[in-house]
Amino acid sequence: MTTTTAWRADPYTDALRTGRGPLFLRRHDGWLLPLEVERWCEAPDRADRTVLDRCRGTVLDIGCGPGRLVAALAAEGRRALGIDVSPAAVARTAGLGAAALCRSVFDPLPAEGRWDTALLVDGNIGIGGDPAALLRRLRQVVSRSGRVIAECSPVDVDECCEVHVDDGRGGRGTPFPWARVGTRALTGHARNAGWAVRAQWTVEGRPFLSLAPRSSAAGLR
Repeated sequence: MTTTTAWRADPYTDALRTGRGPLFLRRHDGWLLPLEVERWCEAPDRADRTVLDRCRGTVLDIGCGPGRLVAALAAEGRRALGIDVSPAAVARTAGLGAAALCRSVFDPLPAEGRWDTALLVDGNIGIGGDPAALLRRLRQVVSRSGRVIAECSPVDVDECCEVHVDDGRGGRGTPFPWARVGTRALTGHARNAGWAVRAQWTVEGRPFLSLAPRSSAAGLR
C-alpha cells in the first residue's frame, strides 16, 4: 500500500534512527507540517501522561512511532502493543523493551475486537487520509466497552490531501494520503462512524478526544 511504502522512505527512517529532525509532511502546494521527531523520541511529556492515565486494560498504540507510549505502559506492567508500518519505528520500540509489530491498522491484527483502548496520537487520526474510514475500522478492533483516544489538530481544520515526507534538505518519500482534523471535525467523523465523545481536554496546546462506541451503532461493528 502506498502509505506503507511512504513511511519506509529514507527521510523518516533516518530521522527515527538518529532521533532528530528536521522532518516535515509536505503538501503539493509546498505547505509544510513539521513533525516533532525529537519529542516522539523522548520520554512521555505532560500531555502524553494525560493520555496514559486514561488508558484502560489492553492498549493498542496505532502508529506507535519510536514507541515512547508503549514503552511507558510496558514499564508499568501494562499489556500494550504498538503497530507501525515503519520497520525503523518497530525496531526502536522493541529496543525500549516494548512489544511492537510492523503492520498497518487496516491489516489483520492480534486480538481484534478485544482491545480495551486504542491510541491515535501525534496526528495518527490522519492515517489513510479518511478519518471516518479509520474510525469504522476501529469499531472492529476495539471491544464493545473499549475506547479510542485520539489527538486532534490544534486548529479548526478538516482536510484530506496528498503529502510526502520531506527532510527539508532534498530527501523526500513517495506521496500518500493524509488527513488533519480539528476537534469539531473529528467529533462529526466519530459520530458518523458510530462513536460518541466521552471526554475532551487540551494540554500544552494538544487537544484530545476520548471516544466510546455508541450503543445505537451496534450494527456498524
